[in-house]
Amino acid sequence: MSTASALRLNRRVDAMQPSATLAMKARAGAMRRAGHPVIALSAGEPDFNTPAPIREAGIAAIQNGFTNYTENAGMPALREAIAAKLAADNGLSYSADQILCSNGAKQSVALGIHVLCDAGDEVLIPAPYWVSYPEMARFAGATPVTLPTSVHDGYRLTPEALDAAITDKTRLLVMCSPSNPTGAVYTPDELAALAAVVRAYDGLYVLSDEIYEHVLYDAEHRSFAALPGMQERTVTVNGFSKAYAMTGWRLGYLAAPAPIRDAAAKVQGQFTSAPSSISQKAGIAALEMGPGPVQEMVAAFRQRRDYVLERLRALPGVTCPEPQGAFYLFPHIADVLGARTPDGTRIESSEDLCFYLLEHCHVALVPGEAFGAPEGMRLSYASSMEDLETALDRITEGLNALR
Repeated sequence: MSTASALRLNRRVDAMQPSATLAMKARAGAMRRAGHPVIALSAGEPDFNTPAPIREAGIAAIQNGFTNYTENAGMPALREAIAAKLAADNGLSYSADQILCSNGAKQSVALGIHVLCDAGDEVLIPAPYWVSYPEMARFAGATPVTLPTSVHDGYRLTPEALDAAITDKTRLLVMCSPSNPTGAVYTPDELAALAAVVRAYDGLYVLSDEIYEHVLYDAEHRSFAALPGMQERTVTVNGFSKAYAMTGWRLGYLAAPAPIRDAAAKVQGQFTSAPSSISQKAGIAALEMGPGPVQEMVAAFRQRRDYVLERLRALPGVTCPEPQGAFYLFPHIADVLGARTPDGTRIESSEDLCFYLLEHCHVALVPGEAFGAPEGMRLSYASSMEDLETALDRITEGLNALR
């Protein structure tokens, strides 16, 4: 028997879908290398350099020989700084021992889902959702349950829809505000109404992904754990990638009741151990840095959001709510579906539309199917204004060419 025929992989790996955002980024990169002038609006990554004080702290850590393992949960100094940040910014009281530093917020999300969920459990995930939530739930043996939201409600879950979806198998609700992929931000009153539903069900927990917390426009961020009775039932996930343009540093964290945090630390200790010592020193510098660099970045994002939103709303068949956070737009393109390309190919899905725009217009977007919302698509405006202007010209030309 050949080695290939004898190979058997974990069935949960076989069932896992690859990340659509990473796949689109890779395809756009391959087209660029082949000489095509592709503009990628598919990646969720700020196009800014990491601020100088953070870079300097990382360089100093290397030069001072701070290059060994730290405690599995992260340096005490970093966890204490995170606890101080959560108290000052979010009104949350955590000790350093209730915080786990990880190799990015993505790992913290995975840890939270895996330690809380088991085979037979259900995980409620409002859609449009970040592409990794359902796959993480499945890999934990749980069943992801999609809760559709409407473009007319700004892609926000209602308490009525939440209550109707809860069963005796429901274990976890995943929340993301500001949202990837829609940029939706729940108001404090909306979160309070959702929390009231959660409190009515024993054994129901919340994972609150707050990685875009500081990327806000005329909106207020409220941590889910800060709502009455919710801190003991919430895993708060955050990190440094988005607000501080530190995507490549791979540094995130979770804050949770001690039994949940300790279980997550146990899993991390067997899989990866602590994040990079250098990144942890940089993280401390980020938390000590003033708000100026973050505010400058958000101001640039606001200008880009306004420009792209105006251009999208002028397109035939496109509806797009105004996002109040993050750096994404999620236009609703149902009225475009069914059209034909200049060569007669019928656009049957968001995926068809995105690949048409990539192949013929050289603009990379991510199809809505990846986010559980097949009548939309995600556009990241974390790119230069020059690239955004060129990309919107190409998208406009491409959509106007449909018949």
